[in-house]
Amino acid sequence: MEHALPSATLVSSGVIILIVLTIAFGGTFLLRVFQGGVPTNALQKSFFRAGHAHAGVLVMLGLVIRLFLADPRVPEWSRTTGDFVLWAAILMSAGFFLSVTGKDPQKPNGLIALLWLGVASLAVGLVGAGAGLIAAGSS
Repeated sequence: MEHALPSATLVSSGVIILIVLTIAFGGTFLLRVFQGGVPTNALQKSFFRAGHAHAGVLVMLGLVIRLFLADPRVPEWSRTTGDFVLWAAILMSAGFFLSVTGKDPQKPNGLIALLWLGVASLAVGLVGAGAGLIAAGSS
């Protein structure tokens, strides 16, 4: 019986879906922050919120992109670049969270560079996926 998605894509996507549990756990951290259980300043609260939101949205977007890119007409290079969206979820969230660690930071530290690496990764992933889908649909 022929399968629509390769086994490797199914397994890795299943692992990614299970990893979403860590994002859900991050939501409980945010609840503790906003209920006053974790001492934070306004900068930390806003960065923690942004990091959590970016993680959730970009992981779901990355999974949807994987479904589209599994089409056999999509060029192989596009399948590879599509996973950059998932890397962006990690890098951007890490940049938001790690750049405001410590007691009462007044501005982000050098780890904010992770956010910008994530932005670049997202751009590569979206351009690669979009271009590959257009190429597949045009052939």
